[in-house]
Amino acid sequence: MSGSAFNAFKSKVPVEWSPRLYITLVRGLPGTRKLHRRTLEAMRLRRCHRTVEHRTTPSLLGMLTQVKRLVVVETEEMYNARKLADEQRRAPRPPLVVSHTPPPPKAASAAQGAPEVGN
Repeated sequence: MSGSAFNAFKSKVPVEWSPRLYITLVRGLPGTRKLHRRTLEAMRLRRCHRTVEHRTTPSLLGMLTQVKRLVVVETEEMYNARKLADEQRRAPRPPLVVSHTPPPPKAASAAQGAPEVGN
């Protein structure tokens, strides 16, 4: 990703309250406080760019407040819109067909008596 790791998670839909939250770890664990590492471990986030799904509870919101600079939080609609955009971007494209045969001579120019080029 170019620039910030947060660029991949820009909202594609309006942000609304959701019963489920998708949390993605976007910053690395080395150099972080032990309290933050243990909080991320409690949320099952152990590696960068991994996403977990949690119910929206007050305890989860408190944990997210602690580690908000390390994670990105998405609602269900935001997550589904991002996944759909990724699938469309990675979808196979139709093959590019290139023909190396010369085009056939035009019958209309030969019928008018126009001289052929190259003779």
